[in-house]
This record gives sequence, C-alpha cells and structure tokens, in this order.
Amino acid sequence: MDVVRATGGMIAEAYMGWIIVLSVLTALELASPQRPQRARTRLRGLLFWALFIPVSSALTLGLHSLWAGLGIQPLLNLPLFQPIAFLGPVGALAAVLVAAVINDFFFYLMHRIQHRFLWRFHAVHHSIRDLNAVNSYHHVSEAVMSLLLYAVPTSLIVSDAAAAVPLIGLFFWFQIVWIHSPTRFNLGPLRAWFVDNRYHRIHHSLEERHFDRNFGAFTTLWDRLFGTYYALAEGEWPDVGLAEVDEPGNVREWLDQPLRYPARPPAADGIVPA
Repeated sequence: MDVVRATGGMIAEAYMGWIIVLSVLTALELASPQRPQRARTRLRGLLFWALFIPVSSALTLGLHSLWAGLGIQPLLNLPLFQPIAFLGPVGALAAVLVAAVINDFFFYLMHRIQHRFLWRFHAVHHSIRDLNAVNSYHHVSEAVMSLLLYAVPTSLIVSDAAAAVPLIGLFFWFQIVWIHSPTRFNLGPLRAWFVDNRYHRIHHSLEERHFDRNFGAFTTLWDRLFGTYYALAEGEWPDVGLAEVDEPGNVREWLDQPLRYPARPPAADGIVPA
C-alpha cells in the first residue's frame, strides 16, 4: 500500500509540474509564434505525455527504492552553494548554473549514446515535424534509457544546489521542454553558451549539414569540447523531422514505430552518426 501511495503521489506531482510547464510555454507560443502550429498535434502530444509520465515516475521511484534497499549512498558530494552562501541569491544562482552544467554532461553522453546505439527508439522524438512544447514527446522506451543512462549516474552525485533553490527541478524541466518550443522568445547572444530553442532546433533539422550537431540541453560547452557544436546563422530556422518516416499519428504508431525504423541514422557529409 505504501508503494502504491508513493507511486501515485509521484505521478500526481509529475502531472502538476507538466501542466505548469506546458501551459506557460504554450501561452508563449501562442503570444509570440515563430511558426503556426496545428492544434491537433498538441492534443496528440498531450495523449503521449499522459501515457509516458506514469511509466517514467514509476521507474524513478523504483530506482530510489532500490538504492535505499541496497543502502547505496551518493559517491560524490558537491557542496556548490555552501562555500558561497554569503552571496545570497547570487550564490544560489551560481550553484544552480554549475549543477546544471554538470547534469548536462550526463545528458550529453546519454544523447550521444542514443544516436549511436539506440537510434530506432530515439528516432520517434526526431520524427516530429510540428515541433512544439506539448508535441516534444519521446517514445515510452525513453523512460528506461533515461533511467539507466542519466538518472543512475546523476543519482550517485549529491549537490546542495537543490536545497538552495527548491524550484530547481521545475527550472530544469522548463528548460528541456522550452528548447523544443517554436516561440520567438530566445536567448539572443547568450545562445553562444546556453542552449535555447533556436540552438536545439538545429539538432532536429531535416538538413544534412545539421545532422548530429547541438546535442546539449542546457549549455553549449559539451558540444564545443566534443566537436558537435554548430553556430547558427542569423535567422536560421530549419524545417525539422525525418525524411524517412512521419511522426506517429496515433498510440499504436507511437508504440511500434521503432520496429518500423532503421537501427542507424543516415550519415551526412562523411560524418559518422554520433
């Protein structure tokens, strides 16, 4: 009964955060659209997210329970905020930024692995052509990949940044969804070092020169260090999706698309898919 109650509570919390983030971003898209979006794509995206979130929440709770049962403690403690606590809000912001850069390293590695070894599953996300906040869903298998490749390593690192800023989780969620949003709101010159929706759209582009570029979700640092950085030209806003397959039109297509798609993405300009 306790497990059921905990799972239900986590799912309810996830839905609430999801509603807040998607509502704010959809309002931004409608108020300042870079490109009009069809209403039915948002409705379909809502359905896929509604099915995805319980799976993801249950897996996350399972990981926490497993670690607690095995007595596994974080291997590394990062006191990001305590040494600069005297700076107040400025120190808290600095701690959040450093924590985000560290977390983005693990996201970057997971993202590269998905493109290189797990493409047929990750391709569901890349097949989306009407890309917006609500319609930025993933295949349900992404919950498992995220657990193993991202949640497990980051769970072995503890940081006091979350204690300094209790809303840090909601901030990261907002960021990972906003970078898919077709709103005119963007970071401008700050895009050189922080990921925004224009930077990440290159990653989803249909144009071969953009393939396997801009993997990061928060900072451009890891793309720069590992040679996958692409600097946008002024006004660059490419069409997105996959030429080989349409985005899922219903739940059945969403679930079985990996069975109908090649295991490896096509190479471009001599670039080995990364």
